[in-house]
Amino acid sequence: MTGAAEIELLDEDPGRVLAVAAHPDDLEYGAAAAIARWTAEGHDVRYVLVTRGEAGMDDLAPVECAPLREQEQRRSAAVVGVEVVEFLGHRDGVLVAGPELRRDLTEVVRRHRPDTVVTINHRESWSPEGGSINSADHRALGAALLDAVADAANRWIFPDVGDGPHRTARVLVAGSPFARYAIDVSGHVDRAVASLAEHARYLESLGDHPMADPEFLRWILEGAGDGVGVEAAVNVEVFRY
Repeated sequence: MTGAAEIELLDEDPGRVLAVAAHPDDLEYGAAAAIARWTAEGHDVRYVLVTRGEAGMDDLAPVECAPLREQEQRRSAAVVGVEVVEFLGHRDGVLVAGPELRRDLTEVVRRHRPDTVVTINHRESWSPEGGSINSADHRALGAALLDAVADAANRWIFPDVGDGPHRTARVLVAGSPFARYAIDVSGHVDRAVASLAEHARYLESLGDHPMADPEFLRWILEGAGDGVGVEAAVNVEVFRY
């Protein structure tokens, strides 16, 4: 985690928001608190999940897991005011940051035409010192998404997909170990925790892991808030286009 002195509040109008993640539950471990704030303020926020999360439960076969996780994600999104939830159907666990994924994400960006794209940590680790390896899917999705946002603005890259070129202003990466900004989510923590709790079967599969308790999220958000002098916050790394 970055030092508190390095973090400053980000106070920008997000406009139309597209939240993109590899798996159901990814957005709920932080980003959904910012989404709860934005929908409460009247912003259009939409979700795109690249996989159905079918490889996410050791105790449930993928054929049973995928539809369950889709249902949990849709209920979770509704808690924070998101009605549009799409699944691209890439295989869980084996995402590759190559042209195929970039093409699909370029189409998504051109079709939804966001001002802001939100995703989760794609760095190698969860801390700047390393020591904890991030998911291969998270790393691949993040790399492809950052490229696809640029691709979407270039009419000569993947010219046959989407609704014409579109320039996104920024990508916000929630939970990045290199975050330098924070979004104030004071007053929206309860909805974020409730959103995570909708992934009930997934959380049950985690056993006694701390992340199985939705209140774990409250601790994260309030800790980030302490670093910038507010009740709760989501730390983000910002990429501008």
